[in-house]
Amino acid sequence: MGINLTNFLSSKSKNKRNIEFQDLDHLDGLAISTVCANLYEDKRDDLVMFYFRSGANYASVYTQSKIVSENIKWNLSVKTKKIYSLIVNTRNANCFTGKQGFKSLEKIADIISEKLSDKQKEDEDFPKKIKSKEIIFGCTGTIGEVFPEQKIKDKIPDMIKGIKYIQNKYIWIKAALGILTTDTQPKLAMEECEIGNSRIKIYGLAKGSGMIQPNMATTLSYIFTDAELPNEILKKLLKKNISTTFNAISCDGDTSTNDMVTIFSTGFAKHAKIKSINDERLEQFDISLNKVLLNLSKRVVVDGEGSSKLITINVKNCKSEIDAKKIAFSVANSPLVKTAIAGEDPNWGRIIMAIGKAGIVLNLDKLAIKFGNINIVQNGKIFTNYNELEAKEYMKNDTIDINIDISNGSKNFTAYTMDLTKKYIEINADYRS
Repeated sequence: MGINLTNFLSSKSKNKRNIEFQDLDHLDGLAISTVCANLYEDKRDDLVMFYFRSGANYASVYTQSKIVSENIKWNLSVKTKKIYSLIVNTRNANCFTGKQGFKSLEKIADIISEKLSDKQKEDEDFPKKIKSKEIIFGCTGTIGEVFPEQKIKDKIPDMIKGIKYIQNKYIWIKAALGILTTDTQPKLAMEECEIGNSRIKIYGLAKGSGMIQPNMATTLSYIFTDAELPNEILKKLLKKNISTTFNAISCDGDTSTNDMVTIFSTGFAKHAKIKSINDERLEQFDISLNKVLLNLSKRVVVDGEGSSKLITINVKNCKSEIDAKKIAFSVANSPLVKTAIAGEDPNWGRIIMAIGKAGIVLNLDKLAIKFGNINIVQNGKIFTNYNELEAKEYMKNDTIDINIDISNGSKNFTAYTMDLTKKYIEINADYRS
């Protein structure tokens, strides 16, 4: 089915950097298929399969919300060491659907495992019988609506038939489009690095635009690598790098019931065996994984519902990282701060308010605040040469940096957020219309 790339690539945001896509190409051990299961009134790809013909090691982090979707419950029940397929549907969150939602996934997994086992017989020299518990799910969309089991089951034959063993940039964009809800842009990122003397690929895609607030994982994001890394190391790498990437973003302060970030390792790149996360040969991979996750995280914020500006809040020199994080998110989640920035108003008093309500003990005589390189507050007082006109001009930028120096320690934290515009209200007021 064709897709109208023009509509998706014409962001309503002022910030056009989100339409720049890296040249993701083929990654050994992965196949992709996208179909339209008619989950929306308009025809569009809304069901995506990622198929690992030889299986893939994997690790996930999930939402810490006390109300979770049925697909998260399913994924947590999967105990296998290798996954053969990830199925992602949009339009329906499969949350608050009870036994029907879980049983639907069970039935869909049974059919897909059977069809993929047949596919193995057709394509592989040593076919594997794939089990239903070697399949995991990602669901996104409206909470509380009956899960569209039959519509998805009806499209499984087309999804299997459409499996593409060789990827290119178009196929990756098509897959990224297929998992979107209120997003206006697909979100893709890639890095290449080395483990020993072997070249390694790390590819990723994500969706997320609203209901974004960090709590273990935010939004849906899937990372694919051809490295050969065991599940335990993947888990440690993911948890380590989530804290400064997906757990450092906020669009509206709301944590989803469906949040998940999963990394898959196909093992097709041959390199020295890695047994420990402390192996120095993992250093490049660790750095590159962080870059992919941070790239995707920022793309989520840039494409936040109604967003017109990417806001970076750098909090420096705190007693602890926890203190720095509390201050950063107190600023990031303040409606007053976010609306002032939307209105391009350098109302630094709102920054003061947000710092104060974080509940951190401060020495005001040491507090400093800058917008970009513009001094606003120094030594707890308004900067002597503060220029309001210069600050107003700075607020017209698509990217705003708020730099806060607490000066009572050595720990830092950076958070990323967006402004709060009238468009955000329009999108969410009309969400189910």
